[in-house]
Amino acid sequence: MDYVDINSISELHDFFRYEKPLHPLVTVVDLAKVDRSHRKPDAVYRLDLYSIACKKIEGSFQYGRTNYDFSEGTMMFTAPHQTLSPGMENKVSGWGIYIHPDFLNATGKGHKLTEYSFFGYDTSEGLHISEAERLVLEDCVKNIQKEISLNVDKHSYHIILTNLELLLSYCERFYERQFFTRTKASNDVVANFERLLNDYFAQETLVQSGIPDVAYFAGKLNMSPNYLSDLLKKYTGKSCQEYIHLKLIDKAKALLWSTDESISGIAYDLGFEHPSHFTKLFKNKTGMSPKSYRNLN
Repeated sequence: MDYVDINSISELHDFFRYEKPLHPLVTVVDLAKVDRSHRKPDAVYRLDLYSIACKKIEGSFQYGRTNYDFSEGTMMFTAPHQTLSPGMENKVSGWGIYIHPDFLNATGKGHKLTEYSFFGYDTSEGLHISEAERLVLEDCVKNIQKEISLNVDKHSYHIILTNLELLLSYCERFYERQFFTRTKASNDVVANFERLLNDYFAQETLVQSGIPDVAYFAGKLNMSPNYLSDLLKKYTGKSCQEYIHLKLIDKAKALLWSTDESISGIAYDLGFEHPSHFTKLFKNKTGMSPKSYRNLN
């Protein structure tokens, strides 16, 4: 496997064979002007940068296991150290904003922008925007580009950061719209997740398999943990982790009332290494200890 590491804005411009960057930590790139002729189709790229890109690609693009026409634009987000395998894209247009972590980590307000969960989505979980939405986002991009083009002064950082914050806020809104408008896809994910959850907890004990995490179910559903949790949260009001805990507590309640097994034994059967962790979770979710709950019977 051929890995290509890109650690700075200047290295990115060199790799794109693009004009010299105007700012050392932030850049806006016209994707139609990127030179892709030297890319290897089997190469894997690792960027030590945050990226926000709006791509328009000729033809269809794969989203999960389904092909969609994204001629209006597809937003993709990556965080530092993610590996990308873009392949040989043809007739790409759009824009990309690339940000060095030092820019965002310079202030608490900047660091907060790194917490948007869609920076952890897979590239197949892009945001598919309408023409009207694209124009809204491009207003923010133009403001960032304009500020980068000016001489840096004491206001530059704040203005660039404010427009990045506005851009990402709009993206969060548009992602919520996407979760709701793709009703059938969302319903299918919820139904399949609930089936997997019920099957997992149907095991007599979880001694060998342990307590499942979000990554386990995301892997079964061929999506990223962040995307699964956000889809469930937006569509049902509960995150994946909340569902796991609720199912775990339901099983614990059944065991507490239907068996004489010790609380430590029940904790072990449920996959907890330490009974105190089970007691803490149970009390947090029900408002009482496992012993108090058992005594209600």
